[in-house]
Amino acid sequence: MVLVNFIVEDIMKDQLLKALVLNEHVRLYIVRTTDLVQEAQDRFDLHPCACAALGRTLSVASMMGAMLKSEEEMLSITINGHGPIGSIVVDAYANGNVRGFVSNPHVEDVLIRPGKLNVGAVVGTDGTLTVTKDLSMEENFSGSVELQSGEIGDDFAYYFTLSEQTPTAVSCGVLIGTDGRVASAGAMILQMLPDATETDISICEHVLEGLKPMSTLIQEYDDSSLEALANDMFEDAKILTTQPVAYDCPCSKVRMARALGTIKKSDVLEMADKEHGCDITCNFCNESYHFTEEELRAIASKMHD
Repeated sequence: MVLVNFIVEDIMKDQLLKALVLNEHVRLYIVRTTDLVQEAQDRFDLHPCACAALGRTLSVASMMGAMLKSEEEMLSITINGHGPIGSIVVDAYANGNVRGFVSNPHVEDVLIRPGKLNVGAVVGTDGTLTVTKDLSMEENFSGSVELQSGEIGDDFAYYFTLSEQTPTAVSCGVLIGTDGRVASAGAMILQMLPDATETDISICEHVLEGLKPMSTLIQEYDDSSLEALANDMFEDAKILTTQPVAYDCPCSKVRMARALGTIKKSDVLEMADKEHGCDITCNFCNESYHFTEEELRAIASKMHD
């Protein structure tokens, strides 16, 4: 009898890494988002430029969500540069999970050169990047900055530096393969902590100058780990945590029923009488929920005139 050992490789899934580097003077976040960006593309039939723009925003948002202090907190990001893609809207949660959409998922692609998407051209620069944090307090925190390039990474770096007074470098990228699907996606944030020195800043600048595009790095380290990438970037990287992240929308038929309960009772009854039901689609995940005529009447029966 011949025994055959099968080695099943653990395919790297989307994950987020938090670390401290340079004598713990600098905070490092790295996230792999290939699968969740692919899910966004599948859900909305995103064309390449739309996929790159939304994917970059989802990637940075995942790291920003992980910066929140409690599971009850969340943040929303809106980017509108008045370009042909329209608005980019993303929600991020403290566990690093995200959801989002763009106004025009089928925006016509613009190229800088063959094989290089011009994300800034479809996003535009005549507008703002706004971050609204729901910290479970009486009022939400909101910060807004003018768009710098529409390329997403530069715009987030400007937001952190100006709105949150934290010198920050942001790199993000989405690589679309020749088959039109997401080959790799991810992002990185380097943040100077209060005790960071000029030497620390110079070292970070040197590392960033020699860094390959983020999508290339994610692709090259796809068979290893984000820990390996962090250690290759900084010899003294102290890994704090790694956690899985995903495209996750908490919508449900129950929530959609609550939403129906916020409109006029007469409108709900009209849908029951004339349409004999209705379908509601979630903007954030494109999931559709059907309500029968009986379900609509049951909702209306609990509403005030």
